[in-house]
Amino acid sequence: MENKIWLITVNMGYGHQRTAFPLKDLAEGEIINANNYQGIPKKDCQIWESTRKFYEFISSFYSIPFVGRSIFSLFDKFQRISSFYPERDLSASNFTLRNMYSLFKKGWGRDLIEKLKSKPLPLLSTFFTPAFMAEFFNYPGDIFCIVCDADISRTWVALKPKESKIKYFAPTERVSERLRLYGVKAENIFLTGYPLPLGNIGSQNQEVLKDDLKERLLNLDPKKRYFEKYRTLIEENLGQLPEKSSRPLTILFSVGGAGAQKEIGIKILKNLANQIKEGKIKLILSAGIREKIKDYFCQHIQNLGLNECLVGQEKAKNSFGGIEIIFEKDIKSYFEKFNLALRKTDVLWTKPSELSFYSALGMPIIISSPIGSQEEFNMRWLLKSGFGILQEDPDYLSQWFFDWLEKGYLAEAAFQGFVEGEKMGTINIQRLIQEFNR
Repeated sequence: MENKIWLITVNMGYGHQRTAFPLKDLAEGEIINANNYQGIPKKDCQIWESTRKFYEFISSFYSIPFVGRSIFSLFDKFQRISSFYPERDLSASNFTLRNMYSLFKKGWGRDLIEKLKSKPLPLLSTFFTPAFMAEFFNYPGDIFCIVCDADISRTWVALKPKESKIKYFAPTERVSERLRLYGVKAENIFLTGYPLPLGNIGSQNQEVLKDDLKERLLNLDPKKRYFEKYRTLIEENLGQLPEKSSRPLTILFSVGGAGAQKEIGIKILKNLANQIKEGKIKLILSAGIREKIKDYFCQHIQNLGLNECLVGQEKAKNSFGGIEIIFEKDIKSYFEKFNLALRKTDVLWTKPSELSFYSALGMPIIISSPIGSQEEFNMRWLLKSGFGILQEDPDYLSQWFFDWLEKGYLAEAAFQGFVEGEKMGTINIQRLIQEFNR
């Protein structure tokens, strides 16, 4: 890319970093983490760290019955998304925003913005706080903000929205509508779609995505029930499908940045152990960059007597490896490995985070319990769109999952996501930034 930008994110969970990753080629130098960049003042770092640690602490409570969810719900009130209807003016600021701006007045974020002012490139943030900082400290270049959920709270918009120059890239029509209710000027809202990894799509013709989806549909529709109903539509979009798949049915289970819901991965292991041993199913467990989560998975794999199926084990018997753990020490390598694994994945099982948008890759989502208001709205979006299905009780996975396969439900969700999901968000965002940068 001839024109570069400052690409800003925060390493609080994976969502904001995952959103920035497909746009890394636009970045001047490396992607900047606003909460731990080189030379960050100690005071600024402490504010960011207290926020991150508090959120991870509260998130860890969520899986504790009764008490844990009560504690989390109290915290979640401060970031809750209001009901959309009746449509009304929602531009009034809230406590969280006012508190944030009071910290700006004390200098939080000044150091980062002053550093970036030395070369006032367009600034693109995947989190609202750095965008607010840039505007508050009079950054002279364009300021862009990417939204990474299907709906958003008032906290995403500046204290005085009608006076703000921040331009938003919206992943859904509902986000565009919501931004207008929050007082953002229409000329500062751009419906782009969410930025997905281009390596999983290919060019504008989407040849990589289409080839991957052909094989995926074969695994998701073993009885050909969905295919027989929609053969013409499928072949019009993808061409002729191969005779059979070259790999076993593959499920990728992904935990959140704080390690939430990791116990579901173990329940999947227990219920599908026989099929994994027989080479009929492969399970990929995504541990992210947390070694404790990787060790947790490894310990349970050993306890279940499934070490022989684990990719990388010397005594692994299955040539394809019935169990794989995705773990890397740095976030860049993790995202690269995760995106590569998605190309051979048939079902993505995850809480409704930013990964909800990966349904547009023709990837059916099995939705685990949402954590927080924004994930509840992501879940609603997935269900209304037909891109995902709520998980049933994981203890009875071996019953309901194969029932869904036989009936073609997962194939339907996969193809629905491919046809109706926005896949070109990365290209759309790149194009708009280049237009503003001329």
